[in-house]
Amino acid sequence: MSFVKDDLFDEGRHTRGKVGFVLLSSEQTIEGDMFRLFPADVGLHFARVSSTDDITVACLSSLTRELTRSASTLLPDAGLDVVSYACTSGSLVLGEDKVVDALRTGAPKARPTSLITSVIRALKALEVSKIAVATPYLDEVNDREKNYLQDRGFEVTRICGLNLRYDSEMVRVRPERIADFAKTVDTTDAEAVFISCGALRSLDIVDELEQTLKKPVICSNQAMAWDILRLLGIRDRVAGYGTLMRSC
Repeated sequence: MSFVKDDLFDEGRHTRGKVGFVLLSSEQTIEGDMFRLFPADVGLHFARVSSTDDITVACLSSLTRELTRSASTLLPDAGLDVVSYACTSGSLVLGEDKVVDALRTGAPKARPTSLITSVIRALKALEVSKIAVATPYLDEVNDREKNYLQDRGFEVTRICGLNLRYDSEMVRVRPERIADFAKTVDTTDAEAVFISCGALRSLDIVDELEQTLKKPVICSNQAMAWDILRLLGIRDRVAGYGTLMRSC
């Protein structure tokens, strides 16, 4: 049996876009969160850099070439639309410009972005400038993050970390303890709370925490999904994951 070529093919399963994520090799949370937040007609594709379990400034600073290599493996011939470096601390330690250059080199047809870029866009969409920041990180990473956010126009009213060094520990922090910790980091003058780190299971508690704190709560994976959907031109509203996904 023969077929006319035009009748043989359709647009495929992912008609609204294809997204690539570059993850740390130890990452265990982001993939599941993305499948929760994206509609089924957006294709999600993942690659990993070769990295250690250490979340330190030295280790995160060494991954530029790995970003390019990993990005180059993501649908090189199949029309990838967006590619993101899915690591909050890693993207702010390297800086957005360096991340964009590395991703663009590896995936020249895709629009490059990073997790810290998504967070900044989310905070601006919510029109907040004063933020309290809860992280799992060491102080050396928190210092970088505070300076990075302040350089981009935000006032960090408080930043505190759990002083964890290893990604394999961050993925195991109980969601209810993330919420408890975020409550202690919040300040009365903060207009929003940002829970930093894609490894934390913050998505599980973001909506309930907003209701408790009576202010917006941004978490890394929520912000990344929201931002990439907007880059694809998709403005779907998703309930249950905070004001950002529901209203912006």
